[in-house]
Amino acid sequence: MTEGRRWLPAAWLLGGLAGVTGCGETARLEPGVPRELARARAARIGELAYDVRLSVPAGREEPITGAEVIEFELSEAGGPVVLDFLAAADRVRRVRVDDRDVAFKGEAEHLVIEPGAFHEGANAVTIDFVAGDGSLNRRADYLYTLFVPERARYAIPVLDQPDLKARFTLHLELPAGWRAVANGPLMRHRIDGDRAYLDFAPTRPISTYLFAFAAGRFEVETAERHGRTMHMYHREFDAAKVARNRDAIFDLHARALAWLEEYTGIPYPFDKFDFVLVPAFQYGGMEHPGAILYRAAGLMLDESATQNQLLGRASVIAHETAHMWFGDLVTMRWFNDVWMKEVFANFMAAKIVNPAFPDVDHDLRFFLAHYPAAYAVDRTAGANAIRQSLDNLNDAGSLYGAIIYQKAPIVMRHLERLMGEDVFRDGLREYLHAHRYANATWPDLIDVLDRRTEENLAAWSRVWVEEPGRPTVAARVTTAGDTITGLEVEQRDESGQERVWPQTLRVALGDGRGTRAAFDIPVRSELVSVGEVIGLPAPAWVLPNSDGVAYGRMVLDDASLRYLVAHLGDLDSPEHRAVAWLDIREAMLDGRVSPGDVMAMLLDALPRERVELNTQALVNGVTSTFWRFLDDAERESVAPQVESALWQLLTSAGPRTRRSTLFRGYRSVALSAVGVDRLRRLWAGTDSVPGLPLSERDLTALAEGLAVRGVPDAEAILDRQRARIDNPDRRARFDFVRPSLSADDSVRAAFFARLADPVNRTHEPWVLSGLGYLHHPLRARSAIGFIRPSLDRLEEIRRTGDIFFPGRWIAATLGGHQSPEAAQVVRRFLAEHPDLPVRLREKLLQSADELFRAAAILHDR
Repeated sequence: MTEGRRWLPAAWLLGGLAGVTGCGETARLEPGVPRELARARAARIGELAYDVRLSVPAGREEPITGAEVIEFELSEAGGPVVLDFLAAADRVRRVRVDDRDVAFKGEAEHLVIEPGAFHEGANAVTIDFVAGDGSLNRRADYLYTLFVPERARYAIPVLDQPDLKARFTLHLELPAGWRAVANGPLMRHRIDGDRAYLDFAPTRPISTYLFAFAAGRFEVETAERHGRTMHMYHREFDAAKVARNRDAIFDLHARALAWLEEYTGIPYPFDKFDFVLVPAFQYGGMEHPGAILYRAAGLMLDESATQNQLLGRASVIAHETAHMWFGDLVTMRWFNDVWMKEVFANFMAAKIVNPAFPDVDHDLRFFLAHYPAAYAVDRTAGANAIRQSLDNLNDAGSLYGAIIYQKAPIVMRHLERLMGEDVFRDGLREYLHAHRYANATWPDLIDVLDRRTEENLAAWSRVWVEEPGRPTVAARVTTAGDTITGLEVEQRDESGQERVWPQTLRVALGDGRGTRAAFDIPVRSELVSVGEVIGLPAPAWVLPNSDGVAYGRMVLDDASLRYLVAHLGDLDSPEHRAVAWLDIREAMLDGRVSPGDVMAMLLDALPRERVELNTQALVNGVTSTFWRFLDDAERESVAPQVESALWQLLTSAGPRTRRSTLFRGYRSVALSAVGVDRLRRLWAGTDSVPGLPLSERDLTALAEGLAVRGVPDAEAILDRQRARIDNPDRRARFDFVRPSLSADDSVRAAFFARLADPVNRTHEPWVLSGLGYLHHPLRARSAIGFIRPSLDRLEEIRRTGDIFFPGRWIAATLGGHQSPEAAQVVRRFLAEHPDLPVRLREKLLQSADELFRAAAILHDR
């Protein structure tokens, strides 16, 4: 399609609609954005454009008023026009069609405009309204929109579905001291007394969830890269921190843009490129074209940043920049394909980041960044498919999770390898060119790619993309004396459906001298025999998926498991060490190896690990095993050894990023009197970590960690730490979280009770931090009583959307628990709610999986 005059493939509105039979009859009209309503509107509307005017008062308590003109063409007249607008009956003041006042009605989160008001061809609707605050994220001196997936309708009347792309023109009236950024370039900015008036140019065609602006007291940094001027809006008042991060942030964006232009063959498809660093932003980033929003802490890094944080910053920048093509230029038709934009953003980000970090093993990083998180969902009873069904956009938030963000890129890499990199890239170019500024589906892409390969991609997609779960894979060697007599690779479908996941498995054989042989084995059936190994010396260990590419529950045979637990640090390949560690952890979760043995293995392997990515993985393993899988007595017994090992490593020679990783691990597990005293001295400044300056965030985390450990002077420490925090946004976060740290049960209970009000859940990262402290393992016994009320609130949270990912609320609630009592609370809730929406049940089962396993492991002792 071209950008010229056309019917949009998904549009908004209208009459003849099943369920809307007249202006006053909306018997079957449902809240949210139902699929059938969206289809009916898309069939009749084209050439859509919005002209939006908003007046933002200086006081947060005063409402934002607005007016908009919606222009569109109808393929046929008749029936009412149905717009999406939350609380329309209370917020709409006047509706005109072509300058004539018309009747309207608010019904089931929609604005229904009278039948007969419209005619075939061009129409214009003018609406005066009071904007809703639900997705405007208003703070005392700034605000920002966040309309994904269907929350534009929370703020303004729209046709809130992704396949009705439109051009948006925005006009803002603001307090005179405020700045603003939007999708389109700023055309005019004038001051009149204490008010500012800003006019932005029309956008290219975009979906409503991508329409965005931010306004408030922001500082602005400007840079030019490769002839393109970019602006960074932020609220960081530490000039040294800004100076330390500024050029890296601009450089990373410029590299990502240049790489994507070359890879796609399409120049940057929008009119300007700006971004905003938002305190306590709900996600790592959001890809609004021309106005990307980021969580400030992810880009403005401290001097004590870890390697993973540096890589994470590069990745989130590459991810959001990739969305300009994958998601913004070409958008999914419906949110059941939201995974497409996310998989390509993550998949491309992994490619983009590589040149900026030439010393990093990027295959290893891909494995560590994706496989553990994907397995954490796919091993559970709540595992979901990558591509899911969706009847109403108000449930789209529950689609997100590790299957979309982590498993899908693994699967896409399999597809690229199956087709070949060049063929795959050329197919993507064809797809992007064919659907630019429009919408497409996963079958549309498969159709393009299928023409370029002899593989049956429809069958491949069915098992990898459209069905949940993972295969169980085992590699078994048979021997006679010291010689191999055979090797079989078995792939099983634990669901009993007899599915086969086509992939290539690299199996490595080794002993105490290192890796002796490796074989690439195409797996296209349940059982594959490998003859090449016959006659080779019998190995001490067999490692399926030794290169970390294949996907599944990789089962180590008993002998290999025993050997690798005892000798993980002896493996000569960094990839083998990472893969073996993940396989051993999976075996621990299956009850095949004890957490105590795993902890001993980790403490043995850590001092010998020289690859920083693996160091981070091992440190994560230490902290998760320590808190989740050791009981109180084991934890207290092993704490001095764990603390000593980490402290010795972090004070030895090594890059600052590695020291930072080890310090964060130490800060997490310090539990003994000696360890807690050292935390206190580090916080007070009477002790230090050689070569590692501690930032304000580090000191705040130390103060909060001391409080949750119940030190006697916790309140005095928190008072002093608050006085150290200069940034008002970070001070507000500290004040919000502080009650969750209290030693007083009633204060913590009052904190939890306040979360019942959606108004108190608007700062999602703050809420999740507070819940994490409330349910910290050291407070788990007293926090069991909060679990059931948290679960009872799940459906409301899904409905209100203040916690966008319901799974995060559950994970923060259950993450500190390991007891059979806590597990029983969850099981009882599931039993008493057989009608819990399917996706909420899945999210709960996903988040509860490690709790169930920990409780079983502890109970079986």
